[in-house]
Amino acid sequence: FDIPVTAAISDAVGIPVVASGGVGTLEHFYDGLTKGKADACLAASVFHYGEFTVKEVKEYLRRRGIPVRL
Repeated sequence: FDIPVTAAISDAVGIPVVASGGVGTLEHFYDGLTKGKADACLAASVFHYGEFTVKEVKEYLRRRGIPVRL
């Protein structure tokens, strides 16, 4: 995710923002939600190519204090 751009958009609008594009690590999801201030993160390739499962991402985020539905 482009964290500075995502954060600027999140600060400028009053609607939910979805960070999209560029996920390669579990930390990228966390950064998109915390540093990027996104309300949600979108990813595809890491799931399609089996790098992570949705469950792995959610469990990681939960351990880091991000509220998620498991």
